[in-house]
Amino acid sequence: MNFFHYEIPPTAGLPLHISDFFPKLNSFEEKLSQFIGVSAVQIECSATVALVVALSSIKKLSHKKKVIISAYTCPWVPIAIIHCGLIPVVCDSKKEHFDFDLKKLRASLDQDVLAIISTHLAGKIADIKKILPLAKKNNIYVIEDAAQALGARIKKQSVGLLGDIGVFSLGIGKGLSIFAGGLIVAKNKKLFSHIQKTSTAMVQNNYFAELKRTVELIFYYIFYRPSLLRIVFGIKLRHHLKKHDFIKAVGDDCSFKFPIHRVGYYRKKIGANAINRLNTFLSINRKKAISRMKALEKIKNLKVVTSKQAHETWPFIVLLMPSEKIRDQIIHDLWPKSLGVGRLFIESISNYNYLKPYFEKKDLPAGKDFAARTMIISNSPWLTDKHFNEIHRVLNLHLVKT
Repeated sequence: MNFFHYEIPPTAGLPLHISDFFPKLNSFEEKLSQFIGVSAVQIECSATVALVVALSSIKKLSHKKKVIISAYTCPWVPIAIIHCGLIPVVCDSKKEHFDFDLKKLRASLDQDVLAIISTHLAGKIADIKKILPLAKKNNIYVIEDAAQALGARIKKQSVGLLGDIGVFSLGIGKGLSIFAGGLIVAKNKKLFSHIQKTSTAMVQNNYFAELKRTVELIFYYIFYRPSLLRIVFGIKLRHHLKKHDFIKAVGDDCSFKFPIHRVGYYRKKIGANAINRLNTFLSINRKKAISRMKALEKIKNLKVVTSKQAHETWPFIVLLMPSEKIRDQIIHDLWPKSLGVGRLFIESISNYNYLKPYFEKKDLPAGKDFAARTMIISNSPWLTDKHFNEIHRVLNLHLVKT
């Protein structure tokens, strides 16, 4: 077996440099605040914990219990809601999209809705402006799940700042990673202060857990490169694919038990060094993705999912196929080949067996259809034109038949 086989990651993560591991005087919180355009940020050990802290904060301010989420979103979102003792309510998405169907969202609102969580999926920007009037009228908080969208902007304003609270991820393969991390922003200073106090009360130091994350971050630096990624990612991926265990293949096998602890000084310093390269990295990736999107859109019967905003981010490209059957045929050919092709979330959110007990039974045709017909292409800098041309060839071969 060739362990040094070229392996492309499924997302465009910012590679760490050895110089990042030598701390400087920079504050990670200050650097992130400047990058996003806020006075302060709250850093947590994962985006899930960031969402838990955010939800716990607003839970203290209201007697309401329901949190509305889209039919196509990350399983960690309802897990965070359930962890807080709140009730996840699924609203179907728009046809051929991940964003809310506004008509169905209106129908989901009642006096017990505490918050609406709107997701900026794959760096594509959800239409928060249409949700805000509904939320304001019903005294509902709007939380922006921007876990996959750090650096995405609406004109000059970062995502996460239109709603009441924004949550970002600093996890593996994200634009900026400290291996596991998340952050919270809120424009309202009183609300943000309340969030900070909630975090102080909830989140404690765990030096062993933080040491483990620091070691993992060092290994991430070593192995997050195409020559070595096969060892820690590719072999395991193809093992799950052979067993047709797609949920494990994409990491959707989430747990209700997850670590909650403070992020340590050293990992923050590494992040503070790496963020200096983030804007340039995102800009280069955006230009490359737009060029490739144009090439993909020329293929008959293929749709690229985009919000058509000038400053989306592109960790990967989401494709919508004409049918589940064709998507599965293409995935069968490309997913095992180390080309950064795969799937995002395997199911619509209420279809995961471990989450079904927490949702009311509801027909969600658009969310189910979106999950059934989508696939992704990595926008990693290691996906060369040669690799992309091979993906394009296979897509064209299958879709021209339809």
